[in-house]
This record gives sequence, structure tokens and C-alpha cells, in this order.
Amino acid sequence: MNVELIQGNRFADSRGELDFFNSFDLTEIVRMYRIKPANTDIIRAWQGHRQEEKWFYCLSGSFVVNLLPLSEFTGDSVGNSPQIYTLQADLQQILRIPGGYVNGFRATDSNSELLVFSNMTLEDSKADDYRFDLKDRPFTDQY
Repeated sequence: MNVELIQGNRFADSRGELDFFNSFDLTEIVRMYRIKPANTDIIRAWQGHRQEEKWFYCLSGSFVVNLLPLSEFTGDSVGNSPQIYTLQADLQQILRIPGGYVNGFRATDSNSELLVFSNMTLEDSKADDYRFDLKDRPFTDQY
């Protein structure tokens, strides 16, 4: 499967706003968690999974996300530029990251929050966890 941006939408009237993702199928979701970085200098990179899929939704603020095939770190392939995505709370987008990718991300606005959905239990995720030092591969905000 490929990386995918799932587009949502927003409805607004005198009562307020409603963001919705009618095409986001939640049947695979097992757990979710929220990440709120302490500041915009923190880069969380590199972590990935061979099997686990994740979905990133920006609740507030914005994030830049770098994605690379896991093979970039295991020696099967070297030198590809990362796929770079910008997630903003006001764009109503969910980034689907299939297994076989590592990710890195950084908040680009203070008080940014990222909601992460996973298709694996925490125990299964830990058994499928690959982590690499940020020194192993630079993170970029540039396309």
C-alpha cells in the first residue's frame, strides 16, 4: 500500500464548526494517542514499522512529516529523498502511513497536537518497532 492523504471537510454555521472524515474507515484502528511537543525545536525521528500502519491527524497547529521506506535504514536502498507532508489543523487531512515506512516529524507552530491512530496493540507494535538515530539521516522541512 502507498502513503495516502485522506481528505476531510468542514461544515460551519452559527453553532460553530464540524470537521468530518466520512471516507476514513476506522475498522482497522486498535488504539490512538495524542502527541503534543514541548516546542517547535523538537524533532521526533526516526521510527517505523514493517507491519503496523499509522494515521496522523493534526488536531491543532501544524506539523511537517518526513517519510522514508524502512529499507533506507536497513541497507537495502540508500539515497532517496524523503516524502514530505505538511499537516495543518485547518486543512482536515489524515496522513495514512502504511507498514514499511519510517517517519520523523516536527511541530511548526507552538501548541500543535497530533492525533495518531494505529492498527496494532501496543505489545504488537513494540515487537514491530524500528528506531534510528536522527544522526543516521537528516530531517528536512524542505520539499
